[in-house]
Amino acid sequence: MIEKMEAFVPGCEQEERDRELMLHFLRTNADAYLRSNTLAHMTASGWIISPDGRHVAMAYHNIYNSWSWTGGHADGEHDLLAVAIREAQEETGIRHLRPVVDGIFSLECLTVDGHEKRGVYVPSHLHLNVTYLLQAQEEALREKPDENKAVGWFTPEEALRASTEPWMVERVYRKLTERAKPYMK
Repeated sequence: MIEKMEAFVPGCEQEERDRELMLHFLRTNADAYLRSNTLAHMTASGWIISPDGRHVAMAYHNIYNSWSWTGGHADGEHDLLAVAIREAQEETGIRHLRPVVDGIFSLECLTVDGHEKRGVYVPSHLHLNVTYLLQAQEEALREKPDENKAVGWFTPEEALRASTEPWMVERVYRKLTERAKPYMK
């Protein structure tokens, strides 16, 4: 992952600064891919476009009470593309996904407020997130009740309006929407 991250060309100052932090963290923390590192750990997300290239898939996330992208913890897996695909499949029910572009699509260091998960308190920490642009091969969606209340297809503009997390909309989803335009119809 270090080599892939070093090869990634940041598209903005946020990615440049976050990449520096992520590379330092990966080089200095043997447990960077494990949730047992309670300060920060690696995660992966998918920005999923529909088979016709006109919509993005979003899930209504239980913890954040907002429409959001799919993604999750590496849990020891170093292949973050595999993590992004697995999480997208689990959270949306989409069985067949493919990466649209080779390699990393975006990087983000994301703050996670303290919360309870399955009755256990999880302290505030960072998700060092690698995002991949994925395309669904089918449109059928289904929710995953322990993680989300609903899933749906949105036009990129609808997705930006649907999310109730201002920072994510302005700093992440808007960036992904703009960057994905050449791959969408």
